[in-house]
Amino acid sequence: MVKDITKKLESEPIEASAPCRIDMGGTLDISTFSYPLRYLAPCTFNIALGLRTRVRLQPYSRGRIKISSRGFKDAQFTADAAPFDHPLGLMFATAAYFSARGIHIDIDSQSPPRSALGGSSVAAVALVAAFSKLTAHEKSAVRMNRRSIALTAYQIEQSVAGVPCGIQDQLAAAYGGVNIWHWQADPKQSVFKRQCAMRKGLHKEVERHLLIAYCGQPHASKDINGLWVRQFLSGRYRDLWAEIILCTQNFASALVKGDYQQAAIQMNRETAIRRTLTPDVLDSVGERLVDIARQNDCGARFTGAGGGGCLWAVGKIENIDRLRPLWEKTLSAREEACLLDAKIDSKGLVVE
Repeated sequence: MVKDITKKLESEPIEASAPCRIDMGGTLDISTFSYPLRYLAPCTFNIALGLRTRVRLQPYSRGRIKISSRGFKDAQFTADAAPFDHPLGLMFATAAYFSARGIHIDIDSQSPPRSALGGSSVAAVALVAAFSKLTAHEKSAVRMNRRSIALTAYQIEQSVAGVPCGIQDQLAAAYGGVNIWHWQADPKQSVFKRQCAMRKGLHKEVERHLLIAYCGQPHASKDINGLWVRQFLSGRYRDLWAEIILCTQNFASALVKGDYQQAAIQMNRETAIRRTLTPDVLDSVGERLVDIARQNDCGARFTGAGGGGCLWAVGKIENIDRLRPLWEKTLSAREEACLLDAKIDSKGLVVE
C-alpha cells in the first residue's frame, strides 16, 4: 500500500497513457445483457484510437489528493474524505484502492471531454497502471499485466458508478488495436475472449475507410444505459437485443473480410434499432450526420451509449471521401464540433 509517496515522486514522477475507442455492439459488454443472452454468443467490436489519455503522478501536500483534468474543475480533498460521487470520483476511488495520499493526479486527454469515447475508463486504466508501477517494489504488491490492469479498473468503476458497467473501454485502452471481444458468461472461463480483427500492418488501410466526428455536445451515458437496462430487465425489446447481437457479429465478420459495404449495412441496421429503443440516442446534429452517411452508402453510429459525444462512419474509400466534406459542413454549424483524427492505436497501454 502507498502511505505517503511524496518523496518517491519528487525524484521520479510516473506517467502512463492509453487510447480511447470507437465501437459497435456496446452495452453487450454489460453482464446484465451478456449473461441472459449467452446462448446468442454476444460480442463487441472496437477500434483503439490514437487519441490518448495521459496520467501523471506528482507529489502534493501530505495526506491530500488533488486531481486536475481538462474539462473539469480541479478538485482536492484529504485522502480519507475524497468523494466517489464527484465528477472525478472514479479517479478518487482508484487512488483509494491503492491507499494513495500526498499526490497530484494530472490527467490530459487528447479526446474532447465527455465525448463518448470511453475517456474516464481510459484514464482509470492509465491510473491503475501508474499506481501499479509506483507500488511495484512493495512486498504486498501484485504484478499486474494488461489483463489484470483492465479488470482492476473495471471493478473499481463498477463498484462506484451506481449503474451496471461494461468492460470494453478498459480492454481497448489496455490492448489497443482492432478487436472483437467475446463475452463469456461461464465461471470456468475468463469473462472475455479477445479476437484480433486486424493485424497492425492493415491499420493504415482501415483508417481510409473511417470518419469520426465530435458533435460538440457532451454525452450523458448513464441516462441512456440506465434506460436500456431497465427496459431489458422488464422484459421489453429482448428480440431487438438479439438482433443487435446479430448485427454486431455480421459487422465484425464483414470488416475482417474487408467488405465495407456490408459493414455499413449492418451498422446502419444496428443504429436504427438503437433509435427505436431510445430516440434521444442521437441529437439533432447526430441525426443529420447519420442521414447524410446513409445517403452516401456509408454506415454511421454513435460511440458508446450516445446521447451526444461522437459518431463514426465506415464505408468504401470513395464513399468516405465523398462523405467527409458533407460531414465537415454539417459540423461547422455548431461550435466545437469537428472531425477527429481516425488514426488507429496499436500500442495500447504505455507506462513511462
